Amino acid sequence: MSATIAPAKASRAPQKGQQTKAVIIDAALNLAAQIGLEGLSIGAIAEVTQMSKSGVFAHFGSREELQISVVREYHARFEQEVFYPALTAPRGLPRLRALFDNWMKRTSTEIDSGCIYISGAVEFDDRPGPVRDTLAESVNIWLAAMLRAVEQAKEEGHLRADADAQQIAFEIHALILALHYEARFLRNPASMKRANAGFANIIARSTAPA
Repeated sequence: MSATIAPAKASRAPQKGQQTKAVIIDAALNLAAQIGLEGLSIGAIAEVTQMSKSGVFAHFGSREELQISVVREYHARFEQEVFYPALTAPRGLPRLRALFDNWMKRTSTEIDSGCIYISGAVEFDDRPGPVRDTLAESVNIWLAAMLRAVEQAKEEGHLRADADAQQIAFEIHALILALHYEARFLRNPASMKRANAGFANIIARSTAPA
């Protein structure tokens, strides 16, 4: 009897550990959105989750590892909300529009909570190390996906063959950065409308003749 129960208990232990770690990361992600990655600490997360510091430390081992885990979780959720749904749209301009629309939807929810990509860039732009590297890698993966969508739009003949894909991707990214600044910092109520108009102008300027 005991030999049968022991493996079951052993298998439940790692599962419970993963669930606890997921709870900690979720709490840390919410806290980082409010106070930034730099504000995260083992003690702060222990207080929010009502766990002991040693309990939180057992799952991460260091503040830096906690910060990196938060960045990776943020990136995973970003992909689930923005990137993967857009893949259901046809290649070319429809997919590029879907990527931007999804990005705008996520941005609209982050005007109050903040974007870890943006706040993290401010905190770690001049601080080399694993946290900065993880942040930069996540942002570069996303920007590469956006650039690929622009290039596919050219391949499909939706954008002009001589359109500068790098410039288009750069300007789309710039729109999102300006939107965050205008909406979150300056509280400009027209910022969402301006960002959408900016995207429409970029596409109109680069669209291939019918």
